[in-house]
Amino acid sequence: MKERLHEIREKALAQINSTDSLEKLNEVRVSFLGKKGELTEVLKGMKDVAPQDRPAVGQIVNETRQAIEEVLENAKKELSAKMREVQLKSEVIDVTLPAKKNNVGHRHPNTVALDEVKRIFVGMGYEVVEGPEVEYDYYNFEALNIPANHPAKDEQDTFYINDKVVLRTQTSPVQVREMEKGKLPIRMIAPGRVFRADEVDATHSPCFHQIEGMVIDEGITFADLKGTLAEFARELFGPETKVKFRPHHFPFTEPSAEMDVTCFKCGGKGCRMCKGEGWIEILGCGMIHPHVFEMSGIDQNKYTGFAFGIGLERIALLKYEIDDMRLLYENDVRFLKQF
Repeated sequence: MKERLHEIREKALAQINSTDSLEKLNEVRVSFLGKKGELTEVLKGMKDVAPQDRPAVGQIVNETRQAIEEVLENAKKELSAKMREVQLKSEVIDVTLPAKKNNVGHRHPNTVALDEVKRIFVGMGYEVVEGPEVEYDYYNFEALNIPANHPAKDEQDTFYINDKVVLRTQTSPVQVREMEKGKLPIRMIAPGRVFRADEVDATHSPCFHQIEGMVIDEGITFADLKGTLAEFARELFGPETKVKFRPHHFPFTEPSAEMDVTCFKCGGKGCRMCKGEGWIEILGCGMIHPHVFEMSGIDQNKYTGFAFGIGLERIALLKYEIDDMRLLYENDVRFLKQF
């Protein structure tokens, strides 16, 4: 038994001293000190040792285990130190090098303009409401006083999913949906993406954005419309901005008008921006048509209201003096970082 323990000790020490990795060192530990290791097998044979010899043999076994464990621990420390030294040499970091720059995104000009418009109208007590981009023909046309034979419903102007479903051509359907709820009064704006079958050029795109606004309450007049939009223009383009309303026709408003603002570049004197006219058209507006009230179930004898529609891209192009709408959709970081 003593000779067997001596052989195990010498064998274990030899293997430990020849090991060059922590993985192999662990294998040596398991092969000698594990549950099925050589030293454990010797302990199982203690039952065959004479009772008077067991204390002496047990002491030798413990000494052998302690010797092996001590050498294992020292070898583990040495190997760990060597591996750490190799790692430090292979993973050298030059702390004097400049740090890597994070590529942080930038708000799109449309987003900047939309946030500004939202800020102005929310400050006036308006609510921001959204609706579906794939819309029923009824909400997109009929409920807005645009009958079946109206030119706007031509397939050359509108993307049809089927005869009853379209990609919305305006965000006015959101206004109709709010009117049908019957929760009056209403003060809302409806920003969102719209679609029309336009060819892509410097001023047109088949996909663009609109902001439609609506107010319905008792005693609302055209004077309220003019005062609201004049204040909006001053907030957006500067306190010296003046507005001008020109008669126009929209199926869902009567009377209707288009609103111009004094050129914020030349102050109304005439320049390249305003094509020498001193005025720039920015939106359409009008008093809500009685038939629109009727179709939405609102008492037109009690309530009146106004509505307006703004092209978000037009606001962005004018405000930031961008001369080509296509630049807004090319995702060129060099362009976007200017705003």
